[in-house]
Amino acid sequence: MSGTETRYLRFVALGDSHTEGVGDGDDLTGLRGWADRLAEHLARHSPQLRYANLAVRGRLAGQVHAEQLPAALALRPDFATVVAGVNDMLRPRFDPDEVAAHLEAMFAALTGQGARVATLTFPDIARVTPLARPLRPRLEALNHRVRAAAHRHGVVVADVTLYPVATDPRLWSQDRLHSSPLGHQRIAAALAHSLNLPDTDDSWTHPLPVLPVGRARFLRTASAEVRWIAGFLGPWIGRRARGRSSGDGRVAKRPDLLSVGSSGQHFGRAFQRGPEPSVDLADASE
Repeated sequence: MSGTETRYLRFVALGDSHTEGVGDGDDLTGLRGWADRLAEHLARHSPQLRYANLAVRGRLAGQVHAEQLPAALALRPDFATVVAGVNDMLRPRFDPDEVAAHLEAMFAALTGQGARVATLTFPDIARVTPLARPLRPRLEALNHRVRAAAHRHGVVVADVTLYPVATDPRLWSQDRLHSSPLGHQRIAAALAHSLNLPDTDDSWTHPLPVLPVGRARFLRTASAEVRWIAGFLGPWIGRRARGRSSGDGRVAKRPDLLSVGSSGQHFGRAFQRGPEPSVDLADASE
């Protein structure tokens, strides 16, 4: 696919930890993430592109709406991404209509100002974390509303949930709530392809190499379950019980429109078609 010649000059990303880039880099060396990767791809064809990332981990959809939308509108983007709702889905009192209303308000405000807007659907995390099976109806309800709201406002949807590769464990970090570097790369590719950008195709939908089978893989998976409960699920429950969030005290990593790669913010090599980050099959189920 050759793509269109649409060029963007001001890209603003709104959301939570997924858009911030958690799982792709760290807080010492810097987070990259799918939004940074998408900005890199856009900048290859629009060298004058400036990019801001307002996302903060832990934010609920209502918080993204209240805290990030006014700043985004002030930056007058011609392209924006809005991805939120997973943190809401994990809370005991989840109202998909309320979450969708916040998302739709952001879609309406940004498109009404002339920006092209893109969003994502969310993969079935129960296929990554079996303990999350009770969340499946919530996920389906949220995805249905995301698609409907996006359709009403002409928002581009990268419908990643339709493709089995989205729940391949190798696309997820060890906490099973955030994407791995490979997962972030696939999300960036999904959005770029959905936007019909140059130098994109549907290779992001292709499955990864088949995992080896056998008892060793089972033991690694069982061990990983124990480590996940102790290392991630337990602390997460503890924060929720104390009314705390992983984003408490944090601010956006890139609040201003800056040229891609400036301000000391970590950016890796440019997004490109071709080899993806290497995958260690021996560790893929951990």
